[in-house]
Amino acid sequence: MSSAFTKQDDSNASIDFGERPISPHRNLVTERGLAMIDAEIAALHEELAKGNAEADRELIARASRDLRYWTARRETAEVSHPDPKSDVVRFGMSVTIADDAGKTQTWQIVGEDEVDASHGKISHVAPMAKVMFGKSVGDTFELNGHEWEITKMAVST
Repeated sequence: MSSAFTKQDDSNASIDFGERPISPHRNLVTERGLAMIDAEIAALHEELAKGNAEADRELIARASRDLRYWTARRETAEVSHPDPKSDVVRFGMSVTIADDAGKTQTWQIVGEDEVDASHGKISHVAPMAKVMFGKSVGDTFELNGHEWEITKMAVST
């Protein structure tokens, strides 16, 4: 019989979303970042249970993939606490900068999984963070053709 007339059973076909890439950089996190990772893992365990209960292969595959990612990130997470007495920019600090036109911005330097530029959070491996590390209030740096001065820094809470 021709295969054109047989029903193909693809119920066992695997769904492949591909793996989420894991950064090669050190996995520094804030306390808040570690809590976020733990919350992601807990939520994904619930999603996986829901997928299993509903026999939803797509949900199972997606939750399993994301669970592998977040579990790997949890295993390599290094909570970093900046010294509150530090007079130089470090991971976990909030840094206020001003350009020569007086425009100011405040950025908190966080782990890669915590990044949210719309809320002023940049990764410790971002070019701006890298150029600010080790600098103090009053120091200047150039980035993207603009001169910036560090006007304030504080340990983030």
